[in-house]
Amino acid sequence: MSGRTLHLNVNLLHSGVYPSAWRLPDSRPDAFVDIDHFVRVARVAERGKLDAIFLADTPAINDRIDHRPFNALEPTVVLASVAAATSHVGLVATASTTYNEPYNLARRVASLDLVSRGRAGWNVVTTADAAAGRNFGFAGASEHGARYARAREFTELVHALWDSWEDDAFLGDKAGGRFVDAGKVHAIHHRGAHYSVEGPLTVPRSPQGCPVTFQAGGSEDGRALAAATADAVFSLAQTVEDGAAYARDLRARAARCGRGPDALVVLPGLATVIGSTEAEARRRQDELWDLVPLEYSLARLAGTLRIDPARLDLDRPLPDPLPLPPDANHTLFLGTVALARRDRLTVRQLLRALGGGVGHRIVAGTPEAIADDIEAWFRAGAADGFNLMPDVLPDGLETFVDAVVPILRRRGLFRHDYAGATLRDHLGLPRPPSRHTARAAARAASEAVAPRTA
Repeated sequence: MSGRTLHLNVNLLHSGVYPSAWRLPDSRPDAFVDIDHFVRVARVAERGKLDAIFLADTPAINDRIDHRPFNALEPTVVLASVAAATSHVGLVATASTTYNEPYNLARRVASLDLVSRGRAGWNVVTTADAAAGRNFGFAGASEHGARYARAREFTELVHALWDSWEDDAFLGDKAGGRFVDAGKVHAIHHRGAHYSVEGPLTVPRSPQGCPVTFQAGGSEDGRALAAATADAVFSLAQTVEDGAAYARDLRARAARCGRGPDALVVLPGLATVIGSTEAEARRRQDELWDLVPLEYSLARLAGTLRIDPARLDLDRPLPDPLPLPPDANHTLFLGTVALARRDRLTVRQLLRALGGGVGHRIVAGTPEAIADDIEAWFRAGAADGFNLMPDVLPDGLETFVDAVVPILRRRGLFRHDYAGATLRDHLGLPRPPSRHTARAAARAASEAVAPRTA
């Protein structure tokens, strides 16, 4: 396999991406708090040689928990357990910059990176959720621009903390009595608009240098943050044209930040419903949709749009105009409205197209059809791969691994085995050198060629 290679993560959304997944006969309603469920899904992903499992998170109950499971467990705790039960698959945890502190977050993810021997990633998000704000002493969500200004400083600060140890700082020299070369462990002396952190981190560098940084956001502020700081991006796109335009824009922004064309891996979300025939896939999709309570879907859509559910007439298009609220999730809002306007959907049709609240693109079909879709997006430059969201877990992922992955391999698009041990290896990302080591080497080289004075 030469040239570009496909990257596939699985977004482990408890019972599956459909709100009704937990109601199917083989699903376990308690899977959302059962570590054995997370381990089983991760092992299936590793059997398929997928790049990583990806855990979303929201620090509040912001969904209708009377109707569906939710993201209950803290991601890094779950992934630490998963790390002990797997050996290669990457482990990506979502953590908000809005309601965390940089030092604790940097230490937590770097610890996961060490205990997994270099398989950790951090998905950077801001939190546009009033319920979460109230859990942290605020009246509601902060304004979009303010969240991202905080996120930029937060992310750069976490990166500085991850880089506060040089690669060879740890010695463990028993004979010489030197445990750590303290001259290679650096305070960061950060004083910024939002944070003041001295450093250094308590955790040394891992085999992959530092965890992989993911970013999920398609707004103007989100793209700017991703272009400057991310290694991989979890994006939302409903058409090949939209996906390709997003990827081009993001790479152009990264170039303006002084980064190379291969600095970013772009991974749109993709929900899959797979059947042995097209009719079987449609029947499975119909079954899942029929089990989603209508009031749940309406409440979810109204929450995305930040409007009263009473304004949504099931048999009419979305209200017009729909101004973008300053504290909304801009990516989800804009993607939802664009889908409804482009396809001239009624609210009822939109709810079904969203799978009762999915938000990302849904493809239903045979394994061959799913592979065709993935290949078309990949070859068009609309995606470097996908964050997969199977309809039901774990069986939707098992079907993907057993039926779709072999097709992708036959077409020369996907790996037969892992070529390395770290998440950076899987994603084809270089191991970042310590900036302190690089500066020291540059100084030494400069001194070696500098003319001597009498």
